[in-house]
Amino acid sequence: MQVDLLIQARWIIPVEPESVIHENHSLVIDEGRIIDLLDSAEALQKYQPRTLEKLETHVLIPGMINCHTHAAMALLSGIADDLPLMDWLQNHIWPAEQKWVSEAFVRDGTDLAIAEMLRGGTTCFNDMYFFPEIVAQQALHHGIRANIGLIVFDFPTVWAENADAYLAKGLALHEQLRHEALISMSFAPHAPYTVSDEPLRNLLTYADEMNMTIHMHVHETAHEVQEQLQKTGQTPLQRLDGLGLLTSSFMAVHMTQLSAEEIQFYAETGGHIVHCPESNLKLASGFCPVAACLEAGINVALGTDGAASNNDQDMLAEMRVAALLAKGVSGNASAVPAMEALKMATINGAKALGLDAEIGSLKIGKAADVVAIDLSDVETQPVFNPLAQLVYAASRHQVSDVWVAGKQLLNKRQLTTLDLHDLRQRAAVWQQKLSNKSHV
Repeated sequence: MQVDLLIQARWIIPVEPESVIHENHSLVIDEGRIIDLLDSAEALQKYQPRTLEKLETHVLIPGMINCHTHAAMALLSGIADDLPLMDWLQNHIWPAEQKWVSEAFVRDGTDLAIAEMLRGGTTCFNDMYFFPEIVAQQALHHGIRANIGLIVFDFPTVWAENADAYLAKGLALHEQLRHEALISMSFAPHAPYTVSDEPLRNLLTYADEMNMTIHMHVHETAHEVQEQLQKTGQTPLQRLDGLGLLTSSFMAVHMTQLSAEEIQFYAETGGHIVHCPESNLKLASGFCPVAACLEAGINVALGTDGAASNNDQDMLAEMRVAALLAKGVSGNASAVPAMEALKMATINGAKALGLDAEIGSLKIGKAADVVAIDLSDVETQPVFNPLAQLVYAASRHQVSDVWVAGKQLLNKRQLTTLDLHDLRQRAAVWQQKLSNKSHV
């Protein structure tokens, strides 16, 4: 049988089933989908590939899913470091955005982020930012999968003047792009402290009608929780629950401030958590109690947050920090073992986005979103356990090849749809503009 692509690898970690690591197996891809996973010798007898990839020192994993980022903020990386969240946001980031964010800023920043993510093995990102139509356009142009957040604020920004306008523009974009295979969408109200009750009720009505997910920063800091308690007598979670938002279609990002009772309550709603450990650590926002959340049955995915608060979009690093931090916070060295960390970076993100029938594991019938990581580097030798080396030792420079829907977007470390020289030039122009500190 003739097929488009056959990838032979030393190891394949399909994630589903989670206990399996295949050795000397091949992934068979045709028309953008995985059609078989079998022993390499048998694969060559059964299939005649148009392209044969021999990756004798590599591990194949599902494409990683960055379940929370603000892609265009790649241009703001390092602009306001070592500050607490509200000072960082109100006195530095928001003024810079007010002065500089435009369609051109979002296009160039998104391209920079896509290049970084692809070179690090991310094949799908869940975005929340201004000009989402530009983010979607660039994702489609470069072939990466994206879940586009339709942002909502109470206050005017460069993209819309009020909550009704955000919703109207978001709905129009959804209608325009709803048939694009690589694009999905979520409503993305920014946070409980920036969106009032009426817009939340309105977007929930649309989300229910259109079977869309909702993506929101929640319980990110102790200050956020205390401020809401003082204003309303409710925590942000209690308020959102009262409005009916907390369902299996809801993604709560950060969740660093959770009591045991809140963990149990949130588990019962079926909602998801998107954990951003590096951003939370850098902003000293707190620790999401991941081990307790997983034990309660909550689906926990991983995100990098925007590069302005991280300062990178490196999911391999995020996975390692998530595993280590969970052990330290819980006092249990067995908390979040390597396989659980990999699930958080892959299938758990797919579940949160409602895309687990399509991506998140190397399962026959799913889209061929695949990442190859070369473990032959001295830094990952010897390989007693490829999963452990992947999570605890591998670095993103070892990501050699990336496919999205069977299309190769990274070939032996070379991007196929982006020009690095051009990206560096565009980033340099923005660096010069943003070096003017008049916005601070």
